[in-house]
Amino acid sequence: MPQIDIHSTVLMVAIILGVSAVLLLIFGIKRLFKSRSIPFYRKRHDLMVRGWRLIIAALILILFGWLTLNYSEPLVYNFFTPSPTATQTPTITITPTITLTPTITLSPTITNTPSVTNTPSMPGDIADEFTSEVTPNPAAVFSTIIFSQRIDDERQPINPAVEFENPVGHLFGTFSYNNMANGSQWTALWYRDGTLVFYETKPWDGGSGGYGYTDWEPPSDQWLPGSYEVQIFVGIDWYASGYFTVIGEPPIPTITNTPTETPTPSRTPSPTPTETATQTLWPSQTPTAP
Repeated sequence: MPQIDIHSTVLMVAIILGVSAVLLLIFGIKRLFKSRSIPFYRKRHDLMVRGWRLIIAALILILFGWLTLNYSEPLVYNFFTPSPTATQTPTITITPTITLTPTITLSPTITNTPSVTNTPSMPGDIADEFTSEVTPNPAAVFSTIIFSQRIDDERQPINPAVEFENPVGHLFGTFSYNNMANGSQWTALWYRDGTLVFYETKPWDGGSGGYGYTDWEPPSDQWLPGSYEVQIFVGIDWYASGYFTVIGEPPIPTITNTPTETPTPSRTPSPTPTETATQTLWPSQTPTAP
């Protein structure tokens, strides 16, 4: 049986009230025009009264429909927390992890993760980095985390999945939340096979309710295959988790060889020319006179 969220219900009620108001307005105007053709005062008067009653009822329905459309949804959220299914688009196939609670037995693909058998806890060295002095609201709620490689302007996941193949690149974990207090410390822990690989912790600045995300974009060679879990904490209390798997080996970073300096060959000096020996002239014999 299809489920209708609060926003769709409010919209449907407003449409029904609007259609009813239009019909009452049409019937009321018809009775006013019809009363003009009746010659008897009593009948004409009764018909006019019924016509004006219908018109007034139509105006009341229009006002009530406007109030319903603009104010009923925020009022309902004061009594009902946002449903995790509100983050889904009609084309998204809901995975079994959407409806899981911390006490429900997890699916076989994630039962081997040691950290899901017990309530997650905040590591002490990360708690030492807290800077917020605002006490978290114990009534805060988070939906299950949904993972995707892209999100839209409304912080909704685009093509969410529970399995990603390398190279993964930038990954987002989106969620809905309510009853949060600005300034309270919140933390997102990213685990791979039970080992903490990334975290972020800072004071909350997203308002009391809406949609948010945690993201991680490590170097490509750090997306090792395995089972991943992301845990959301407010203060030191755990509120939500999400799971996904990475398959395939990460790309090997290309090593760029550093060029080495090649010495320039020195010029070989040319041999010094050897002077050619000069011929010594011997004195010629001078003939004597007889």
